[in-house]
Amino acid sequence: MGHQDKGHFAAKHKGRQINEAIAEKIRAVSDDNCLRCTSAHRAGKALNISPSEIGVQTDLLEYRIAECQLGLFGYSDGKKRIDPNIEIAPDLNEQLDKTDKDGRISCLECWNIAKNLKIKRVDIGSACEKKNIRIKPCQLGAF
Repeated sequence: MGHQDKGHFAAKHKGRQINEAIAEKIRAVSDDNCLRCTSAHRAGKALNISPSEIGVQTDLLEYRIAECQLGLFGYSDGKKRIDPNIEIAPDLNEQLDKTDKDGRISCLECWNIAKNLKIKRVDIGSACEKKNIRIKPCQLGAF
C-alpha cells in the first residue's frame, strides 16, 4: 500500500486488534503518525517481537512507515535514497546473483548480505535497483 492508501492501512489486517503495549511503544518512538524503519526495528527488538508484528500494529494505528533503510521509500521529498550510479563490487554482485529469485530478493536477505559484506544497507538497495532486482517482501510489511 502506498501513500494514496493513507488512512486505510488497517484494512490489510482484518480481524486483528491493536495491542496496547506495542501501540504505546510505537507512539513513543514515532513522530506525527510516522514511524521510521530504524525506530520500528528498535521497537521490535525492545519488545522482543518480530518486525512484521511492529508493521501490523503500525498499520492498525494508521501510521506510516518512513525512511526505509534500503533507501526505497518514505523520504520527505518523495524520492528514493538509492544511488543509481553505484559501482557494484564483485562480491556484492555475486551475492545478489546467488540470492536473486526470479528478479526478487527479500528485505531480510538484503540486510543479511549487508551484514556479511559489512556494507551499508542503502548500498544493497542501490545495487538491487541498478540490477533491476525487486526487494520484496519488506520485514515490516510496507511492500
